Amino acid sequence: MTLEICSTVVAIGVVLLAMQTSTAQTAQRARDLGFPFEGQPGRLNSITDVSGVEVGYATIVRGSGDLVAGKGPVRTGVTAILPRGKASHDPVFAGWYALNGNGEMTGTAWVEESGFLDGPVMITNTHSVGTVRDAVIKWQADTGKLNQPWSLPVVAETYDGYLNDINGFHVKPEHVVDALNSAAGGAIAEGSIGGGTGMICYEFKGGTGTASRVVRVGENTYTLGVLVQANFGVRHQLTIGGIPVGHHLTDNAPFSGGKDLYNETGSIIVVVATDAPLLPHQLKRIARRVPLGLARTGSSSGNGSGDIFIAFSIANSGAAGIDGSNTTVESVSNNRISALFAATMLATEEAIINALVAADDMDGRDGHSIKALPHEEVRTILRSHNRLVETSGR
Repeated sequence: MTLEICSTVVAIGVVLLAMQTSTAQTAQRARDLGFPFEGQPGRLNSITDVSGVEVGYATIVRGSGDLVAGKGPVRTGVTAILPRGKASHDPVFAGWYALNGNGEMTGTAWVEESGFLDGPVMITNTHSVGTVRDAVIKWQADTGKLNQPWSLPVVAETYDGYLNDINGFHVKPEHVVDALNSAAGGAIAEGSIGGGTGMICYEFKGGTGTASRVVRVGENTYTLGVLVQANFGVRHQLTIGGIPVGHHLTDNAPFSGGKDLYNETGSIIVVVATDAPLLPHQLKRIARRVPLGLARTGSSSGNGSGDIFIAFSIANSGAAGIDGSNTTVESVSNNRISALFAATMLATEEAIINALVAADDMDGRDGHSIKALPHEEVRTILRSHNRLVETSGR
């Protein structure tokens, strides 16, 4: 991706960003390659299978060569997830969980206290959290989306400093607005896009990935979708379809040399959306199941990893009682919630692998280069273990 964004091309940038958001997943996805996954995905196998959820991106890729702080090279961006889309500012029930807290997700104290997510979830790089937070508040104020005189936006991060001039602070308020205004439903792009632009996963190029599951709960059918910003893991850990493929792919592993099994750094942010009517304490339980999906891909959540997750439900519209009135809400019985736990685990696993599959090779600062997951080599490994799902045309 070679999108250039600067103050002199804002109008062009807005058009290109909107195109990125609405473009169907043109890159191959893990299922296209025959990688095996369990469970029934939604129509798009995306977080946007949950009705009303919109996703937008701002992607900044500029420059090459040696790092010059403040100038580049730049490999970064912003991702916006709007639970009910741009047209609504009705809060949603939410819960969050940190598996390992070497990271940041702002606004979670109020999510924990109130049980509601009031606004979008934003994901960016570690040193741009403040800029994104402030820009969201201004966007909410400018568009009339404040439900009270103050706002505590949810903004999460992972570190892209291996490829990006992270201390150059290249994410600007206009990029945040672009991501929010370009948010849309339907199929969304994955890989090196938005906040995931400069991210690395299992020492391959990582970034943004998504997946969904449709589950039967009693007499009802619900959809649960996941979006990840994957920036974690060392090569030796990578597991696909239960097979330790990272053991066989030890080349071009810049941090571990493909041999360090017991050390991990990096981070992952996971956003879970569902249309199942769940209460805040149940959504926290959903968020706590995200690590099971990480573990299925090989993660051990090291000391240096910021593994932070938030889950929300679009059901129970109006539950916040903004006008001060009493409200009546519905919830899935705890006796029937296990299917949604499993859906969380399975969708998280697939979203991470989708992020790896969609990403391309990327060169960044100071000659740093990260290779993409080699699709055919992985297919060969899976086939040798009788785990490849043979697809037509391949």
